[in-house]
Amino acid sequence: MMPALSAEEEAHSRAVTALIGERVRAAGGWISFEQFMELALYAPGLGYYSAGSVKLGPGGDFVTAPEISDLFSRCVARQCAQVLRDGGEILELGAGTGRMAAAILPSLAAAGRLPARYAILEVSADLAERQRERLGKLPREIRERVVWLDRLPERAIDGVILANEVLDALPCRKFMLQGGAVRELGVAIESGATGASPAPATSMASPADALQDDIVIVEREHAPNTELANACAALMQELPAPLPEEYTSEICLRLAPWIAGVGTCLGRGLMLLFDYGLPRAHYYHPQRTAGTLRCHFKQRVHDDPYINIGVQDITAWVDFTRVAEAAVACGLDVAGFCTQAAFLLATGVEQLLGESSDPVEHARLAGEARRLLLPGEMGEAFKVMALTKELDGALQGFALQDLRHSL
Repeated sequence: MMPALSAEEEAHSRAVTALIGERVRAAGGWISFEQFMELALYAPGLGYYSAGSVKLGPGGDFVTAPEISDLFSRCVARQCAQVLRDGGEILELGAGTGRMAAAILPSLAAAGRLPARYAILEVSADLAERQRERLGKLPREIRERVVWLDRLPERAIDGVILANEVLDALPCRKFMLQGGAVRELGVAIESGATGASPAPATSMASPADALQDDIVIVEREHAPNTELANACAALMQELPAPLPEEYTSEICLRLAPWIAGVGTCLGRGLMLLFDYGLPRAHYYHPQRTAGTLRCHFKQRVHDDPYINIGVQDITAWVDFTRVAEAAVACGLDVAGFCTQAAFLLATGVEQLLGESSDPVEHARLAGEARRLLLPGEMGEAFKVMALTKELDGALQGFALQDLRHSL
């Protein structure tokens, strides 16, 4: 059962829903799911990532690998150290609570590989404040290297760019196959809020009338625009098997411009991406008929983005083939692709685990390691991709597994 919303959460959700309703009316009665997702997550002062709420950790909505254990971040630090042996900087995109940075920096200091600067680009003011509080406790010679940015750096950096669970939160388009044609899925409003009789909702309509007074968000189909139609046509041609009728999924057309934009920030070095996702042939498998969209609310995972609007996370798995294509198109090399488990094992998670001599601590770390490594936990669903520019030599984190052939 889904936890009940507090009075404050319910009021906030109503405000976000009202904003979305205004945008739907202004657009003539329908907006794309991509537009809905952007408003629900990023609307200034109201969206899930823009407003102040606890998102990460036991008291939040979901838990990321750095929050599970510092073993993850210490392994990431080892990969960073390999690239930073000739100096350089680190740029972290979406740093969460700052826990990964707080573990990476001391690890690099111990290895004699501290970056000249550790820059953080964070869209959430609440999370940025938590990052400052956490990283402010580091030793002075370390914390003075940390800076916060409000936009991507204008000059290219040499070093490492880190993005842990960033790509899954990029707003995506939704589509379904109907009558042999592609239809786009988006949202409309009901209960007479548009001043006219609404068109019939699809069978997937999911009203959020528990939260709104007279605005009900429903999912509706619409003719795709040229961009989406062309993208879906190209996708269908590349897949090894045809997709069945009523097949529903997502496609993130923002991946390519995101990779291109971040790629311009890399002069020489490594971009390291961590996220749950699949190669394209597995992502759009004929048996995955309902897509990969997932919502996170108070440690519950579900697939209805039209409830708890503005107070829950909305994500979609990453098509890593699209990421690789975008990287190559902007001059980056795909230097590695593997599971999170393979990356952590290659960067010495077992050695780090063995360094603990205290039985209680060792038992705790072993439990954390299982969550990071086991296939039924994060080990297989989460992937790691390395994109490089002007960087020679094999990367330590990809020594045990190479899944690039699957892309």
